[in-house]
Amino acid sequence: MPDLLPVLTRIAAALERLSPPPPAPLSLHGADAFVWHAHKDRGPGVLVPVDHVARVELDLLQGIDQARNILLANTRRFAAGLPANNAMLWGARGMGKSSLVKAVHASVNAEHPGALALLEIARDDLFALPVLLSQLRATDRRCLVFCDDLSFERQDHDYKALKSVLDGGIEGRPPNVLFYATSNRRHLMARDMAENEQATALNPGEATEEKVSLSDRFGLWIGFHHCDQATYFRMVQAYAEKFALPAPPETLRAEAASWAVTRGARSGRVAWQFIQDYSGRLGVQVT
Repeated sequence: MPDLLPVLTRIAAALERLSPPPPAPLSLHGADAFVWHAHKDRGPGVLVPVDHVARVELDLLQGIDQARNILLANTRRFAAGLPANNAMLWGARGMGKSSLVKAVHASVNAEHPGALALLEIARDDLFALPVLLSQLRATDRRCLVFCDDLSFERQDHDYKALKSVLDGGIEGRPPNVLFYATSNRRHLMARDMAENEQATALNPGEATEEKVSLSDRFGLWIGFHHCDQATYFRMVQAYAEKFALPAPPETLRAEAASWAVTRGARSGRVAWQFIQDYSGRLGVQVT
């Protein structure tokens, strides 16, 4: 046995050199927003600070007053250390779901500087969400983890990992983390995915319930719906006043209505795209 001790010592040293180093502690005090980049080998990811967040001011988001009030109140409670819910913003395209998340974050941080860090995670990086949360658990800053355009397709099993992370896992969600997501689908699943076992499952109802139960992990469901013409004009007018566009209201409305017809839709996104086009024709810079 004494002769084996040097050999075992060298083997242990070699294994230690081969093992990956422990991830460095996350630092969340250099910025108010970050993007999480996961490593595809499922090793530790990295947080990249974002100096300038592409966002719209909260008072420019027209036609979603109830959604704004609900999400703002929930976020304020979370920033104050009070109980708050994960939130799912679902519904019509272009109606300000992701814009509202970013605007609410900025508004709360304006009231309490540095209170919240916004961490964006891509849909394709959800497999690394448990790694991210385990590192955030050791930090002292309150964090909003944000996933834009969250949805799942057939044969996609990442939703099971997300269910466990949000609610039901042994560790649970860290108390300093809240999860906000946006989706065009109310239950996050494609309709055919929710029904794809109807013909073969022993209990089709249980198969469907298992899939749509992910949305139950979100305490807040905030719906966004298509806007009418009056709301669309309010959106356009708010942007025009913000950027002081030299245009008579009647001309602005006529131009905006024509633009919506060419796009076949009315929404906040269409209103912003019209403002960009119209301000460009007027030679006015909008940022």
